[in-house]
Amino acid sequence: MLEARGLTIRFGGMTAVNNVSLSVAQGELVGLVGPNGAGKTTLLRLLTGVLAPHAGAVHFENHDVTRMPIHRRARLGCVLTHQIVRPFREMTLLDNVTLAAGHDLTRRPWVALAKVDASRARERAYEGLRSVGIADAADKAARSVPLGYLKRLQVAMALALQPRLLLLDEPLAGLNYHEAERFSDLLQGLNSDGLTLLLVEHNLGEVLRIAKRLLVLDAGQLLAHGDPSEVMARPDVRRAYLGEAHA
Repeated sequence: MLEARGLTIRFGGMTAVNNVSLSVAQGELVGLVGPNGAGKTTLLRLLTGVLAPHAGAVHFENHDVTRMPIHRRARLGCVLTHQIVRPFREMTLLDNVTLAAGHDLTRRPWVALAKVDASRARERAYEGLRSVGIADAADKAARSVPLGYLKRLQVAMALALQPRLLLLDEPLAGLNYHEAERFSDLLQGLNSDGLTLLLVEHNLGEVLRIAKRLLVLDAGQLLAHGDPSEVMARPDVRRAYLGEAHA
């Protein structure tokens, strides 16, 4: 479904991602992990079009999307959620998701002016909120709900775009133990329903619990990939996380 070959990007004299190749097959739930500063978020931005690589290529479902902007990749079914949730805070949760569900009506002004009936988009939006477990807060303003609800709201907005591949940047950040566990269960359920997921996350416990395969990035390079328990048992992976003295 997703394939990257030789991705490289530099910021000044620093190479943040260096010749990284990877692939994600349809139906997988893949964890992308690594120590702080490894380049995980930068790699995710290269895969989704937030950043353009200096070298390498990205293909999504046989489309060369290397130079394609993020909104066009989203229309193909490759959707990104960010670590920091930024909804329209004065709008209700339902209205936020309705805006995403009605993207075909709003992306071209002349279509938006001609088609003002958003009832189908609102129905889809409510179903999206129900599927992530926050339909009870549909009529609450985004500014008034806790972080756990905002994290689920972001997933509902992403699902409204009808993705085939969902890439998530640290979705568990800021959540307590129980919230993180429930959110991970949600992601696992979406994957069981057929959605392909690539997850960047520092919460190794939850990643190891739900991921079917692990990619480990260190200093901008792919260090290891494969079965999660086998990968985390490797001395070079332990060294990257813990340092030489503790590896």
